[in-house]
Amino acid sequence: MEAYRDQYARIFRGGRDIVLIAISTDDVESLASWAKDADFPFVFGSDEGAGVGKSYGAWRSLPGGGATDNRTLFVVDPEGVIGYVAAPFREVDPTAYDELADAIERIAPPTED
Repeated sequence: MEAYRDQYARIFRGGRDIVLIAISTDDVESLASWAKDADFPFVFGSDEGAGVGKSYGAWRSLPGGGATDNRTLFVVDPEGVIGYVAAPFREVDPTAYDELADAIERIAPPTED
């Protein structure tokens, strides 16, 4: 998440015409504390029961039982249609952020003032 924060101005236009929502199965209190401590400029959502993750296919079963999220990233267009999916998102790969920026530019071009 730090990479999203550190590239927020470039990739997410500093929040202009773009809304970034990071969804985690962590509880609300933990997310709020972490977001405050790390000075994240975007919104977090708690999906404690993993219902959202399961609905969008971002939750996978593990061999031998159990389940985990697979760090799926969705770009949703202004009409609410998913226009890009990175499953899993390769957060340690710098080229993944370039691909994400390109997808955002294609799906939600900046508006002109």
